[in-house]
Amino acid sequence: MADVRNVIIIGSGPAGYTAGLYTARAMLEPLMFAGYASGGQLMLTSDVENFPGYPEGIAGPEMMLDLRKQAERFGLEVEDKNVEKVDFSSRPFKITVEGEEHLAKAVIITTGADAIWLDAEGEQEQKGKGVSTCATCDGFFFREQEVIVVGGGDSAMEEAHFLTRFASKVTVVHRREYFRASRTMYDRVAAHPKIEIALHRQVKRWLSDESGLSGAILEDPRDGSEHEISCTGAFIAIGHKPNTPFLEGQVETDDSGYIIHSEHTMTSIPGVFAAGDVVDTRYRQAITAAGMGCQAAIDAEKWLEDN
Repeated sequence: MADVRNVIIIGSGPAGYTAGLYTARAMLEPLMFAGYASGGQLMLTSDVENFPGYPEGIAGPEMMLDLRKQAERFGLEVEDKNVEKVDFSSRPFKITVEGEEHLAKAVIITTGADAIWLDAEGEQEQKGKGVSTCATCDGFFFREQEVIVVGGGDSAMEEAHFLTRFASKVTVVHRREYFRASRTMYDRVAAHPKIEIALHRQVKRWLSDESGLSGAILEDPRDGSEHEISCTGAFIAIGHKPNTPFLEGQVETDDSGYIIHSEHTMTSIPGVFAAGDVVDTRYRQAITAAGMGCQAAIDAEKWLEDN
C-alpha cells in the first residue's frame, strides 16, 4: 500500500502554493499535484500590479514561480501532473494520478476556474496582450484608450462600468438584443456617457499591429455582415467554468460546479478542504485566492490535530 500523506493539494496557483507554504511550514510534508498547466490563470497574465509586495509589478508567470519556489523551500513536494479521479468515501482518501493511487489523511482542492474564451481568430496570440478576462486585473493599463467588453450578463456590465474609470470609451458587444443582466445593472451601463452598446454583434476576428491589439472584426449573427471596430483592449466576460469534473460528485457543488464550503473552508466531506477560484464566484483575485489558501491550510492542520 502506498504511503499515507498528511496533506495532498490538488491544483496550484496562488491558493495552492499558499496552502503548500503553510502546510509545509507546519511540518505536514504536503504533496501537490499542480496539473500539467501549473500556475493557474495568472500564467496567462502579462503584468500583475495589484498583488502586495511587488511595487514595480511582476509578470504573472514569474510571480507563480516565486510562490512555488517559496513553498518548495519549506518542503512542499510538487508534481506537475493532473489528478484523474478521487475517492473520498472512506479514509484515507484516494487520489488517482496517471493510473497511480495516492493516499492522504487530508486534501486541499485548489484547481481554480477557467475563464470561458471566445476562441475567435487571433485570440490565442492576443491573450494577455490586449485581450483579457479580468477588468479589475488589467483595466489600469488602458488609460484614455478605447476598449470593448464582450458579454451580456451582470459580470459584463460590472466590467464595463469599472473600465470607465480608465478608458476613454467602452463598447459593450453583445450577440443578442436582450441582456441576461439585471435591469438595474443594464440601466446603469446604458446611461453612462462613456459606454456604447453594440447589439447583434459577435467577435469574428481580432486585429493587431506591432503594438498589440488594434481592433476586431464584428459579425452580425443574423445575416453574417461584418464591420470593424477599433480598440486596444478587450475584456471577455461570458463566464467561468470551475475545474471540478474530476471530482465526479464526491463533494457538494452548486449548479455550476463550484465547490460549496460546509464549515470554514471545509467541504461537505470532513477532511477535504477547498480554496481559491474553485469556490469563489465573486472576487476571483490572486490575493483573495492566496488568503483562502492560507485559511484552508490552517483549517486542515487543525482538523488533523483534532482527528
